[in-house]
Amino acid sequence: MELFFPFMNTATLALAVVLLLSYFLFRRPKSGKGKQVPEAGRSWPVIGHLLSLRGAELPHLKFAELADKYGPIFMVRIGLFPNLVVSSSELAKELYTTHDAAISSRPNLTASVILGNNSANFGFSPYGEYWRQMRKITALELLSNRRLDLLKHVRTSEVKAAIKDLYTVWEKHNNRTGDIKVYAQMNKWFGDMNLNVILGMVAGKRYFGSVAVEDEKQAERCRKLMRDFFHYAGQLVVRDMFPFLGFLDVGGHEKAMKKLNDDLNSLAEEWIEEHRNKKETTSSDDEQQQDFIDVLLSVLKDVDLNGYDLDTVCKSTAMVTLIIGGTDTTTVTLTWALSLLLNNPSTLTRAQEELDEIVGKERLVDESDIAKLPYFQAILKEAMRLYPAGPIGGPREFSKDCTVAGYHVPAGTRLLVNIYKLQTDPKVWSNPMEFKPEKFLTAQYKDLDVKGQHFELIPFGAGRRSCPGINFGIQMTELALASLLQAFEISTMSGEPVDMTAAPGLSVSRATPLEVLVKPRLPSSFYK
Repeated sequence: MELFFPFMNTATLALAVVLLLSYFLFRRPKSGKGKQVPEAGRSWPVIGHLLSLRGAELPHLKFAELADKYGPIFMVRIGLFPNLVVSSSELAKELYTTHDAAISSRPNLTASVILGNNSANFGFSPYGEYWRQMRKITALELLSNRRLDLLKHVRTSEVKAAIKDLYTVWEKHNNRTGDIKVYAQMNKWFGDMNLNVILGMVAGKRYFGSVAVEDEKQAERCRKLMRDFFHYAGQLVVRDMFPFLGFLDVGGHEKAMKKLNDDLNSLAEEWIEEHRNKKETTSSDDEQQQDFIDVLLSVLKDVDLNGYDLDTVCKSTAMVTLIIGGTDTTTVTLTWALSLLLNNPSTLTRAQEELDEIVGKERLVDESDIAKLPYFQAILKEAMRLYPAGPIGGPREFSKDCTVAGYHVPAGTRLLVNIYKLQTDPKVWSNPMEFKPEKFLTAQYKDLDVKGQHFELIPFGAGRRSCPGINFGIQMTELALASLLQAFEISTMSGEPVDMTAAPGLSVSRATPLEVLVKPRLPSSFYK
C-alpha cells in the first residue's frame, strides 16, 4: 500500500501515541441517521484502518480481498477520514446515476492543492461552476469528435513516424547480420509516440523521434516531469490523513511536490510565452494550425476563472490535465495490452490475421478500418477489463448525505470505486481472471463498451466526472496497437512469458519495462 502510505515506517508509527492522545479532540461522532456502512474489520481510534492496510500489496488488490471478506460495500478509515469502498457494477450504477451530482467533487488532497495549482487544474477542482466551464471548454475545443477529426493528421503522422523509426533500427542491424529480430523497449516507444501526439495537439511541440525538431535535453526534461508527476500525484501524505500533523512533512513529499510543480509551471510558461509571441507575428485562423494553448489563450479571456489568473489556468489545464493525463494512461493501456498478447500468442496471431484480411499488406491501417476489426476491438476491451490504467477510480467526496444500497453515507465521506474488482466480478464475468477476448464477440458481452454507460466495464470511469478524453484515448490506443501489430512480428526476449507484476502509482503500470524483439512483416516499401 505504498501508493497510499509512502511514509509508513516504525518511526512514524511511534506517532500513534500522539494520535491516540489527540483522539478525543478530533474524533467525529457517528451519525445516528440510518443504517451504518459496515467497516472492514477493526478500526483503531484516530488512525482508523491504517495498520491493516499496511504492506506492499497494491491498493486495488488489497481492497479486492476485503470485498471478498466484507462484501461489495464497506468503510475504511484512513486516518481521520472515512472512505466508502464499492466493488460491484450494481453499486457503481447507483452511485453514477442516482447520486452522480453528490459524488462529483474531489477531496481537497495535498497533491490536488500543490500539483494542481491550488485546484486550478479542473481535474482536481471541486464540483461547481468553474469545473463545469473548464470541462466544457476542454471537451469542445480539444476533445470533441469534430476537433479530434480536425487533428487526425497529428495522430496519423506520429504513428507512421514511430513505425518508420522502429523499422530504421531494424534495418540498421539487418544490414550487418541478416534477417533478424531487434530489441525494442515498448514502454518508451509507446510513451514517446503518445507524448508527441498530445504535445502536438496541445502545444504544437514535437520532442521525440528521428525527425524531432527539439533537442534531446528538452525531451528528457519533459519525460522526467511526466514520470515524477505520476509518482507523486497518487500519494496520500500525512496531511491528507491527519491535517493537524501536516507540518511534519514526513519523507519530504510535500517539498518534492512543490519543486515538481515549479518545474511543470516553468515549462508550461515557456510554451505560453512562445504562443503569445507567435500570435504577434502571425495571423493564421486555420483551425488545423491552432493548438489547444492557442485556443485557451483566446477563449479564457472571456471566462470567469474563479479568482485564478489566466496563465495559471492555461498552464494547469494544458500541462496536467491533458499532456500528463492523456499520455500516461494511453501508454499504460497499450503496454498491458501488448503484454497480454505476448503471453497469448494464438490471440496475437489471430489479430494479425484479421488485419491482413481486412486491411491487407499494401497500406498502413487507418482509423476508419478499426470498426471492421471486431476481434481486435475485443482484445482492447479485454485488456482494459483486466488491467484498467486506473484500477481505483479517482477519489470523490460526498457533498451531501446520501443513502447507498440502504446505508447512510454522511457528507464528507470519501469515495473509492474499485474498478478492477467490479471488472473481474465472477457474478458478471465467466472465468474473470482469464484473458479471453472472444467473450466480447458473444451475445452476452458484445454490446458492452468502455465509455461509461455499461457499469460492468468502466476503465475510464463513469458519470459527469468520468475521463473527458475517452474518445481520444480509445482512438489513439486502437490506432497505435493496430499499426504495430500490422507492421511487425513481435516476441519476448527469452521466449518466456511476460512478467505481469504491476507497480504503484496514480495509474498502475508494469513494474518492469516491456522489452521485446521485433521484425518487419510487410514489404520494405511500406516503411519508407
